[in-house]
Amino acid sequence: MRLREGQVAVVTGAASGIGLAMARRFAAGGLKVVLADVEEGALEKAACGLRNEGARVLAHVVDVSERESVTALADAAYDTFGAVHVLCNNAGVGSGAEGRMWEHEVNDWKWAFAVNVWGVFHGIQAFVPRMIADGGPGHVVNTSSGDGGIAPLPTASVYAVTKAAVVTMTESLYAHLRAEGVPVSASVLFPGPHMLRTGLWESHRNRPSRYAKERPRRTPYRSLGQWETAMRDAGHAIEFTPVEDVAETVVDGIEADRFWMLPASEHSDRQIRARARSMLDRSEPSYLEHFILD
Repeated sequence: MRLREGQVAVVTGAASGIGLAMARRFAAGGLKVVLADVEEGALEKAACGLRNEGARVLAHVVDVSERESVTALADAAYDTFGAVHVLCNNAGVGSGAEGRMWEHEVNDWKWAFAVNVWGVFHGIQAFVPRMIADGGPGHVVNTSSGDGGIAPLPTASVYAVTKAAVVTMTESLYAHLRAEGVPVSASVLFPGPHMLRTGLWESHRNRPSRYAKERPRRTPYRSLGQWETAMRDAGHAIEFTPVEDVAETVVDGIEADRFWMLPASEHSDRQIRARARSMLDRSEPSYLEHFILD
């Protein structure tokens, strides 16, 4: 699919971070953009910035965990622009879970799945039938993570499980689209290859009351800045990937019809090989060994 001026891109989680970078990149290519996010103030600020740069923008508040909210987003996008050519199911949250899996609160899992998994599914159901019916080219990009999408980081297991689900959902979507013989395709995005400065670290700020924690945290939430300071104090070097690079990976991947939007990384490749070798050998998951020893 060639991205062309006048096409329409919808991005969830678009008020900041990766989502806003994707929206900016699409707008720079002449696309009309639909920014969707649960944070109304940040969303309007992002939309104003893009409009000031000359972009045609629709900003729409959406809670991707609610099917009706995503359906309303699709209605607004089609009512305003008449078509959707690119859908980026990008909204995501951390879970806030602490301790071992058997110690987790159920609401930590419910909230993470509601946004990270159900949110992607709601996007697929609200937009893909209309994209197919339009008869033209289209592309769906679902945001996963190396944490879970490649191999889990057990200290963030809830998030990892949701992102593993996104990979399988996208593989299935890709196969279904190919079976239909339509010019709409799908890709799974692994942002990186390094750490990212995004709002995911503070996603608890948007946690709805229906998924509230049932007991106080044992430790305070740690911001990205606090985590970065702690890692450097411990002597660990940290590299960050600019979100603009992730957006470029998305555009390149769409135009190349690349299913795996996975930046080159020796670390990721080692994980992939180690996990595949463990499965082929029917051996223990040695790629988790350093976590098991913690």
